[in-house]
Amino acid sequence: MDPVSARHKAASAPAPTGPVIRTTVLATAAAVGAVTTGTLTALIPSPGDTATTAAADEFTTTSLASDSSPLKSNHVAALIPVSFAVDTTDDASDDSADEHLAMLDKATTLAAQLAELHAKQAREQAENDRISALIERGGLDGWIAEALNIMDMPQSYAPSLKKIIMAESGGNPRAINTWDSNARRGTPSQGLMQTIPSTFRAYVHPSLRGRSITDPVANITAGVRYMIAQYGISTLKAGGRSNSSGDYVGY
Repeated sequence: MDPVSARHKAASAPAPTGPVIRTTVLATAAAVGAVTTGTLTALIPSPGDTATTAAADEFTTTSLASDSSPLKSNHVAALIPVSFAVDTTDDASDDSADEHLAMLDKATTLAAQLAELHAKQAREQAENDRISALIERGGLDGWIAEALNIMDMPQSYAPSLKKIIMAESGGNPRAINTWDSNARRGTPSQGLMQTIPSTFRAYVHPSLRGRSITDPVANITAGVRYMIAQYGISTLKAGGRSNSSGDYVGY
């Protein structure tokens, strides 16, 4: 074919009514890019290229409408740490309940200890009142109670001490022995506990030194203090010394 004729035919051929291939490819790429990357590429048509613009707009609109998936961005979002509040209401309630129970136990223990303290104080007061009544009333039991109280000794020794006094003097604070060896030496035993004058002076309680040997309370303190010094507290608890037959032999 004549080259001139070919060019003439090409020049005289009617212009295609649809978009050219290059324009179509570009429009398609722009639409796909907008969907996949979130970045829309704008195609600016040349003046008079209305067909190309219309086709691109139609394709883009159709593609976007048909794809309902979210647009994806080519930017990586920063990861922001998220703190979650942990509901510890149950644990807190359990701890509170345990603490409450512990406080109740402690309160119960303290109440019991306080009650025991009050009971002990009441017992001590009752015993003091009893001793005071004995002392005020006088008599052998009163004298014994007062003597033990002065020596700061338990009143539980009273029965055994009374046994000794009854064996020594029969409970008579003015009793004097006129027949034993001490009497023959001129130093007779005297008083409830039948102590000789030298023993009385050496062992009478310091607070009672000014009293006479026949003073019942002073005499008891002297006899008890001498007995403990010579034979130990066990002799007082036993009610004096005894022989193999269990008979009282003094102190």
